[in-house]
Amino acid sequence: MIQRRRHIRRDRYALGAVAAVAALAGATLWSSPSGATPTRLQPAVLVSHDGHDHHEQNGSDIKFGPAPAVFPAGAEMAVLQGDPSVAGAIFTVRLRLPNGYILPAHSHPTDENVTVISGTFLVGLGDTFNKKALLPPLRSGGFISAPANANHFATVQGRTVVQVHAIGPFQLTYVNPADDPRPHS
Repeated sequence: MIQRRRHIRRDRYALGAVAAVAALAGATLWSSPSGATPTRLQPAVLVSHDGHDHHEQNGSDIKFGPAPAVFPAGAEMAVLQGDPSVAGAIFTVRLRLPNGYILPAHSHPTDENVTVISGTFLVGLGDTFNKKALLPPLRSGGFISAPANANHFATVQGRTVVQVHAIGPFQLTYVNPADDPRPHS
C-alpha cells in the first residue's frame, strides 16, 4: 500500500507538472523575472476509498520561489494546491512579502480570498495606492475577500506571508498600466 501511494503521488505529480508546463508556456503571468516558474510543491496525495485526493503540507516544508513577473520585485510564492493558470480550477498559493512591500491598485477576474499567515497585511479599496485609505491592519489569522473586478491595493508591515485561495485563472490587472512590472513591448 505504501509503495502504491508513492507511485500514485509521483505519477500524479509528473502528470501535473507536464500539464502545468504546457499551460504555463503561453501564460506570461506565471513567468518570474529570472525566467523560472514559482515553486510548485509536491504535497502528499492520499487516495481515499472514495477516490478523492487529499493534499497535506506542513508549513515548515513549504518552499518559496520567485513570484511571477506580474508582481513587483521582492515577492516570493509557493503553489500549495491546484494550478492558478487554469480557468475554473480551485487553487491555493502563499505569497511571502518583504517589509514595506506595496502592491499597486489592481483587480482580478475572480473573487480572491486572502488569509494572513504571519505579519501585517493592509488593504485599501480604490484606483490608486493611498495610505490614508487603508483598512484596519490584518494580522495573523486575519481574512479578507475581494470580489471579482474590484480595484484594491495592499502593503505590508514586517515580513508577511498571506495565503490566497481562489478559482483560476489568477490574473492581476493593474488600474494604471505603468504599475505593471512586466516588460512592455
